[in-house]
Amino acid sequence: MEFEAMRPQLTALAFRLLGSIHDAEDAVQSTWIKASAAETEGLRNPAAWLTTVLTRVCLDQLRARRRRREEPLPADALPAESVAADERYLQREDVSRALMVVLNLLTPAQRVAYVLHDLFGVPFREVARVLGTSADSAKKHASRARGSIDRATPEPTEAAADQAVVTAFLAAAAGGDVDRMIALMTDDCTRTVDSTLVPPGTPEVVTGAHAVAGETSTFAHRIRAATPMVLDNRPVDVIAPGGHLLAVITATITGRRIARLDIRRAADRCAMPVRAS
Repeated sequence: MEFEAMRPQLTALAFRLLGSIHDAEDAVQSTWIKASAAETEGLRNPAAWLTTVLTRVCLDQLRARRRRREEPLPADALPAESVAADERYLQREDVSRALMVVLNLLTPAQRVAYVLHDLFGVPFREVARVLGTSADSAKKHASRARGSIDRATPEPTEAAADQAVVTAFLAAAAGGDVDRMIALMTDDCTRTVDSTLVPPGTPEVVTGAHAVAGETSTFAHRIRAATPMVLDNRPVDVIAPGGHLLAVITATITGRRIARLDIRRAADRCAMPVRAS
């Protein structure tokens, strides 16, 4: 069996299932050990068999987390090297940051059903076999996951022009373009931030476009991990390095310019629309 040829795809699947490249690589290694010990001669579809084995390894991990009532940890509660590795993989493989945020909050069954079927094209009868349920039940899990993802995805609305202002501001902040940031804010723009998100001594409130731009530019590395989403039924931008939630940015727009920026820890603001099964 050509396991190494399958490794990149198995890793991609495991990353989306587990939300961590380190955990994904461990799951792939466990799958290789199982494959090495199994009698696989004569398999009609080795790739499908490996996908099933890997998914069951990941599903066991997801269910174990749920039994331990482990909630998704914010980015700054995870080892920095792990978040950095996830961020490198996410960027290299062009994985949706917003998608990873939602996947991390689904039930194990929803996550497996959605990732296998919607992202990797696995038939529902195979998904059902992995989950130990019926095809109809597997379809329901995927549908609920799809609903959660759809509800977290911004739609074109009358607020699209306001979001474009925020997107332009964040792009300028990520690139350190202070003049562009200032042009996108009202002169008396105010920025508030949760003190736990910034180094000691950083003011929680900054007023004035020049002051906000100058202070914001010092956090360009975090701004680069921002992505638009819908949380609490409201369009926002979340900072999610490696796909792990950290903070929520809410902007108040006046006359197509930013009048206020509020940056809060995600745990204080997020009520994701995820339906349990």
